[in-house]
Amino acid sequence: MTTEPAECGKLAHYLTVLGNALDRFLTFRHPDAMQQPARWRSVLERPLPSSGIGIDAVMEELTHTLIPNGSAIPNPGSTAFITTGATTIGALATLAGAVASPQRLTLNAFTFLEEQSLDWLVELFRLPPAMKGLYSSGGSVANLVALGAARQQAFESLGIDPARQGIPGPGRLYASSASHHSIHRAAAVLGLGREAVITIATDPQGRMIPAALERQLEEDRARDRVPVAVVANAGTTSTGAIDPLHAIGTLAHRYDTWFHVDGAYGLPGILDPRVRHRYAGLELADSVIVDPHKWLGAPVGIGATFVRDRALLQRAFTQGASDYLERSCTQATAHHSLDNLGIPYSDFGVELSAPARGAVVWALLREIGADGLRARVCRHNAMARQVAERADAHPHLEVLQRPTLSICCFRYVAAGCPDLDALNARIHRALVRHGRNMPSTALVNGQLAIRPCFVGARTGESQASALVDEVLTLGERLAQGASPDTDMDASNSGSMPPITR
Repeated sequence: MTTEPAECGKLAHYLTVLGNALDRFLTFRHPDAMQQPARWRSVLERPLPSSGIGIDAVMEELTHTLIPNGSAIPNPGSTAFITTGATTIGALATLAGAVASPQRLTLNAFTFLEEQSLDWLVELFRLPPAMKGLYSSGGSVANLVALGAARQQAFESLGIDPARQGIPGPGRLYASSASHHSIHRAAAVLGLGREAVITIATDPQGRMIPAALERQLEEDRARDRVPVAVVANAGTTSTGAIDPLHAIGTLAHRYDTWFHVDGAYGLPGILDPRVRHRYAGLELADSVIVDPHKWLGAPVGIGATFVRDRALLQRAFTQGASDYLERSCTQATAHHSLDNLGIPYSDFGVELSAPARGAVVWALLREIGADGLRARVCRHNAMARQVAERADAHPHLEVLQRPTLSICCFRYVAAGCPDLDALNARIHRALVRHGRNMPSTALVNGQLAIRPCFVGARTGESQASALVDEVLTLGERLAQGASPDTDMDASNSGSMPPITR
């Protein structure tokens, strides 16, 4: 008899080993992975093994080589990405699902939480109560799913089923230049084409101008273009700007066009009383997205789409019946979890195999509640305002985009400097190499800004002051031609990837 070589138990023992290694990692006392990459590559870069080394040896490599050379993104001072390191309960709930409910199928406690947690998010973020949701891998897929529903409705109104028959003519999506590029990718995947995304002008704060949208809608109506959706932003990726949702939603309804709100990052901002008024008009939305793997602290890989009519999603994305499941389930009263596959989430989007993500969102909200998340959002928004206030008060700092949410775009200025963009790029690179305060950069009205985005659960109020202090120190040294590493610990350089979801 052949013995299975993979260990399929002893989780308590190995979780202790793993947990100790991760706790050490989360002290952030280790050097960056790119300081001595040859060391870990010499362990990991090997040919495909013909014989396994066993779980204990793998755990040794995982805890002593892999984890200590992980990403800098979970570091509290890392403010470049809107995705952050998962909180403890988010990681544990993910592991629980991977073992106890590896698919969002059948009737069990995990799949029950899929729907309940989606309903909780509707209530938490003050969405129209009738909205129903779907989890996917993140904002890019969440936008694709929402715009798939919009495409379905737009062409069904013309007597055409686009999911079955294809698209007979040009459709249009309307989005601002500040919209995430996943909108263009969704247009391509849905058969509309990237050129179907019509860019609507924005004001100096990066918000869509309703009058410009109205002119474009009127022009396209005269040309018999099919308006598929208007996409508004509730927190842009670069600056956190919130479009005038009520005015845009009103126009979309007037022109019988689907109104979609991309709140992947910024939707939780509605919990902050200081900015809640900016979300007026959210109730007009036909679809809304949010990423729990951003402000909620879930592991990366959880986005949510909400629509008023989930039947549209099923018509847009259903793959039809499968022979291999014929008569596998019953319509009678269930007496076993395998008697029914449960809510057909796989027919509402593009994923068939998918984890039960709802338990993670449930666990996050059960741990801290709505009040805990509200406090986090308010703390981070206040940190962005703190950066702006310090920049306003200092002669060598300038705010390029006033914070709406938890992003503040600012820069160092020096009299007589011929290229402030280049100076601030050097400041940013030094920040990243020092590894204590690691924002990204962004172009704001053609000027390069240092862009911290405060969203991580581990990111506390001290990070805002520490970042500004280091920018001032580095700016003074670089403006005078000195090395940015004078009296500072420097590490090897590495390239900072662009902002992603």
